[in-house]
Amino acid sequence: MSAHKFRSDEWPAIVDLVVVGGGTAGIVAAKTAAGFGVSVVLIERDRTGGDCLWTGCVPSKALIAAASAAAGARSAHRFGVDTGATRIDFPRVMAHVHRSIAHIAPIDSPEALTAGGVTVVHGDAVFTAPNTLTVDSRPLHFVQAILATGARPTVPAIMGLGSVDYITSDTLWNLTSLPARLLVIGAGTIGSEMAQAFARLGSNVTLVGRAATVLPKEDESASAVLATALGEDGVSILTSTSVVEIDARSALTDSGRRIEFDQVLVATGRTPRTDSLGLDAAGVAVDERGYVTVDDHLVTSNPRIRAAGDLTGHPQFTHTAGMHGSLAASNAVFGFPRSIDTTGTPRVTFTDPEIASAGIDVHAARRIPGLRLQTLQHQEVDRAVTEGNSGGFTTLVLDGKHRIVGACVVGPRAGETIGELVLAVKHGLRTRDIAAATHPYPTYNDGPWNAAIADVRTQLQSPVAARVLRAVAKIRNTWVRRRSAP
Repeated sequence: MSAHKFRSDEWPAIVDLVVVGGGTAGIVAAKTAAGFGVSVVLIERDRTGGDCLWTGCVPSKALIAAASAAAGARSAHRFGVDTGATRIDFPRVMAHVHRSIAHIAPIDSPEALTAGGVTVVHGDAVFTAPNTLTVDSRPLHFVQAILATGARPTVPAIMGLGSVDYITSDTLWNLTSLPARLLVIGAGTIGSEMAQAFARLGSNVTLVGRAATVLPKEDESASAVLATALGEDGVSILTSTSVVEIDARSALTDSGRRIEFDQVLVATGRTPRTDSLGLDAAGVAVDERGYVTVDDHLVTSNPRIRAAGDLTGHPQFTHTAGMHGSLAASNAVFGFPRSIDTTGTPRVTFTDPEIASAGIDVHAARRIPGLRLQTLQHQEVDRAVTEGNSGGFTTLVLDGKHRIVGACVVGPRAGETIGELVLAVKHGLRTRDIAAATHPYPTYNDGPWNAAIADVRTQLQSPVAARVLRAVAKIRNTWVRRRSAP
């Protein structure tokens, strides 16, 4: 069944589904619904593709790749390779970043959406009633709607910040020269990734975070490994510290320390884009932080309207937004009661080493009765040893039945390694299931595999299991001897 298409000069009287926001959640929702044959209008105020394409996942990983190449060239001497002096051409680095964006952009373009049966409208959407909105003052009636406007960088209330030409994850991609001294405010994922990347490219970086550790959402064991790595890359880290005042060239911390800078990157979280949508008129409730209130089916307080992605207050990841968009659209079209399942939702910080987690957090597991941790240091992972990068670890969170209910991997390619453990958490696999599956050698996946094997061996070495196994072995040996006797 093909989706209904409107002529370019025709404004629909009513549409089956309107999607507000053209980022990951909105694009997936619109394409999914259009594929089911209903009329879909997607409204985007700026450019389709969203933060992930233009200011998030894609450009940041392209920049990190360039920074990793620079760091690799500098550290090649560890392997007996002398590459000489490393020269950073920052405009060429940024050109690589923008080429990466341009290569991926057509996938999320209005043309691609139109080919998939979606009518794309550019403009500002404002709700005027529970089933009506306007786009630049033109009314559009809908049967159902999905909100997917995402989030924007949070700008903290720091005295003097408004008078400084600071950058955020939205605007740093406009840089044309490498900052000699970069102050990064916020030591979460974005702050840590960019601090390391710019340090490797040659900036003198100071990273300031209010929490006691970098990456405060991760276990302290993972944060400690990253802090060491950042320090080795030349990042000056100030934790348990807040910036209280900024002038044109320096910042003052709450401890009285003065930090000189040439550029400030603000990376203190994200705020939902919900304040200009007219949600009161639509009967859509938001919480005190501005996030849209949704139930387990992503339905808002208006049963006609669902929400998907970052504005829901759920984990702000592109993969979460995509899952939201698919579920919200299929539920809207078919009336399915499917609930969003956050079991095992992974998160990855793409520093070096990468830090990837899924399921129950390691730091939370330490406080939950009945759970225990199985950790394998990567000195025991042969691939890590051969690459001279064995400072990481794999930790499995296990319940009383040896099911994997959470995991944390710290090391190269942790973002890829965590995939197997996401599947294990999702389907309630036990360590024996992972141990029994043949894994290729040598890879970084030896971390989860050997951690699982270690747990199975521990089970087999328990007093009860050992007695049973010895008894079975004795019976088997006696039977074989009798069968083979002359």
